[in-house]
Amino acid sequence: MKFGLCAFVFCFVLSIYGQLVREANTSLNFPDEAPVYSSFQFENAFPTIGTFTRPVALVSPPGETNMLFVVEQDGRIQRITDLSGTPEKSAFLDISGPVDSSSNEEGLLGMAFHPNFQSNRFFYVFYTHPNNSSDSTRKDRLSRFQAPPGWASTGTVDAVTEVVLIDQPDDRSNHNGGDLHFGPDGYLYLSLGDEGAGNDSRQNSQTITKDFFSGIIRIDVDKKSGSLEPNTHTAGAVVLDDGIARYGIPPDNPFVGATTFNGEAVSGNVRTEFWATGLRNPWRMAFDPVTGRLYVGDVGQDAREDVHLVAKGDNCGWNYREGTIDGPDANEAPAGFNPVEPIFEYAHVPGSKSVIGGRVYRGGALPQLYGVYFLADAYDGRVWGLTETLPGSGAFTDEIIVTGEHGIVAFGEHPATHELLVLNANSGQIKQLVAGGAPSGSLPSTLTATGAFSDLATLTPNTGIVAYAPNVNFWSDGAVKSRWFSIPDINDDIGWNRDANWTFPAGAVWIKHFDLRTDLGEPAVWKRLETRFIIKTTNRIYGVTYKWNDAGTEAFLLPSEGTNENLTITLENDATFLQTWSYPSRSQCVQCHTHAGGYALSFNTRQLNREQTYGVVDQNQIQALEQAGYFSNAVDSIPSLPRVFPVDDTSQSLHVRARSYFDVNCANCHQPGGTTPAVWNGLMATAFSDAQIYNGAINQNNGNTAARFAVPGNTNNSMVLHRIAATPPFDRMPPIGSNVRDLEAEELLANWIQTELGLYAPYKDWRTQQTVDPGEPDEDPDGDGADNEWERLTRSDPNAASNVWNYSFGTTGTNLVFQYTQLAGLDVQIQSSTNLFNWSEWMPRQATFPVTNISERVEWPVVDQLRYFRMLISEP
Repeated sequence: MKFGLCAFVFCFVLSIYGQLVREANTSLNFPDEAPVYSSFQFENAFPTIGTFTRPVALVSPPGETNMLFVVEQDGRIQRITDLSGTPEKSAFLDISGPVDSSSNEEGLLGMAFHPNFQSNRFFYVFYTHPNNSSDSTRKDRLSRFQAPPGWASTGTVDAVTEVVLIDQPDDRSNHNGGDLHFGPDGYLYLSLGDEGAGNDSRQNSQTITKDFFSGIIRIDVDKKSGSLEPNTHTAGAVVLDDGIARYGIPPDNPFVGATTFNGEAVSGNVRTEFWATGLRNPWRMAFDPVTGRLYVGDVGQDAREDVHLVAKGDNCGWNYREGTIDGPDANEAPAGFNPVEPIFEYAHVPGSKSVIGGRVYRGGALPQLYGVYFLADAYDGRVWGLTETLPGSGAFTDEIIVTGEHGIVAFGEHPATHELLVLNANSGQIKQLVAGGAPSGSLPSTLTATGAFSDLATLTPNTGIVAYAPNVNFWSDGAVKSRWFSIPDINDDIGWNRDANWTFPAGAVWIKHFDLRTDLGEPAVWKRLETRFIIKTTNRIYGVTYKWNDAGTEAFLLPSEGTNENLTITLENDATFLQTWSYPSRSQCVQCHTHAGGYALSFNTRQLNREQTYGVVDQNQIQALEQAGYFSNAVDSIPSLPRVFPVDDTSQSLHVRARSYFDVNCANCHQPGGTTPAVWNGLMATAFSDAQIYNGAINQNNGNTAARFAVPGNTNNSMVLHRIAATPPFDRMPPIGSNVRDLEAEELLANWIQTELGLYAPYKDWRTQQTVDPGEPDEDPDGDGADNEWERLTRSDPNAASNVWNYSFGTTGTNLVFQYTQLAGLDVQIQSSTNLFNWSEWMPRQATFPVTNISERVEWPVVDQLRYFRMLISEP
């Protein structure tokens, strides 16, 4: 009775002095949907630099933000410098002599910079040239060049640095493809047409044993350890040095070891270079830099133009198909022919006949277009935008964005702003997509006008706006953040979920304010930087940012593009340095606050499972929200709820803190349905053995074939550290909103890799580490009653019956007593059941993952009914 009375009195005090009470908000002043533009157009992006002659490709080196290169079909490459100031054009490469550009589809067709161009200065081109040997057949050539040390200013490339990799005989002048790109995996991709004429008269489209035509090839120009030699072939084309090719075959290429194609046995040596087949003339293609997916525009023949989302081993159909209809040789298709449908096609109408594959828009000026894939028809002037219905679904809706822009031959993007650019062969200009007028609707121009705060000086929120705090802060370059949320209509609810994302009604708003300490010797010197808003719409979110003035008295709406600011930081010794602060674009808000990430990234069970002060009382935030009526469904027992742990919580294991870091800083993109191509999963709710973290595969290893996501005991081979630290040539991860390294997190992850990661080997790795193979997870070779999975989890020897984790239980008076050792980094839960089917935690409590082994003794009064008990051990 005393316990019950105390509980009653405590709740009564909360209701008077501090319990969260839900109230409606009527002050917030944001539109239900983001303002949008109704029309778009292209305008000359660099009017001072003149025009280009037969431009065909627009590229920039990795890591460069102030320079572009234009490939001209006649055999020249022009460099544009000082994009942010007064752009200037200068010659970079001239190979017009050996280039044959006499026909409309011949010439210098593509260019790609090596991922390590800043250090090795290598770049690659594809061009057609007349053969000077006794064989008069023209050839298609893939070559490497090396830029001089002064390439960034006025240096021109010496043609003698050319190294030819492929010299492919070609009997016709058209259908050469010729686009070049390095993928996120570090391999070089080249698009190739079907050799020309009509109807694939050379019979190149549905074979992997002839020449390099009618597909996309993928090669390893660095010849990394593990790469293979190309198969020898009677048709040649591969340039050899003493019988050795100048490139390698990635071992995971789809036709390595292939013995069949289209369900039929192959005859002859397979061209293992192929990544995809069945393309007629894939003139332009591009990787989406966010998702890593490859979009390819394939020029059709008489009826269809189409776009493919190309993956490993895809057969895009030509010439058995043209788009989704029968192709010239449809009747010859074998039973095993299984084409991949295009994501978009359009029928020929008068004036249309050449699709120009484009790019996914990732700029900041036009946030409504973020994530839209653009393509064009070179002749009729239409420009389409394709919008994926759900991320990763592969289903798209289409809309004509611009009409009348005749002559587009290639797409690109501004290397700094990522705004969409096109090359227009008719005008010879680089053009940028811009809005055609003012947007519909408007946003509050000041923070005051948003209606979020009743007092800006103290950041006191208006009624119905509630403060909250997460367990772990996303790294924001040392800034301190304050957060609030509002569900303005009290009739709207949040859908609670233990492990998955919560669901939110349209109109929900989250507010995040940033302060930065600018004088490390003066604790009171802080600068107000920005206040951000995320607004939930019917189907997505939009975000806006308000930048504070120097006086800290008001914040003003930033334009869609966001901005950067250099801040002077004073150290404790009075020395100073400049820190760049990035205010996000509205597109970047959408890029981070994804559907897969739950839109509100820190508003979930693991993040909010902590205490917050309401009035004068501290209460668990989730419990407070439930009692206030914010949830549409019941919440599980509060003590049993999972949580994440901050980097500096030294009471918890390195492993749980590392997983918490990934969950908070990475999982919004790196998870099933996320926006990145990586195979690992950052969600803490995912079993560690399934997360592909321990020795997990990676897409880009920078030439280190021993590199994996995280390698126990080896920080050099653990790519996660290189990505977070932005070790060249890698960009920093997370990629948005950070210009300062998170040294504390780097130290945590390094220590975790060196000392704790090895304790959590997934079963297949653990099995190989045993002196005697113990067998399958459910086997018990030593007969100690603990199967192999239990022995792995508890770090005991599966082949020694005397070495097993155990516990004891008994009674003391009227209490039941359990005694056991809680192993470092593992949580122990005592569960009970009355029927052996339905189990629940006997004494609900917060899961902990201690740094060292702990001897535990748990006492609880004996219940009046028969119960069964069991121990549940879990790893984070």
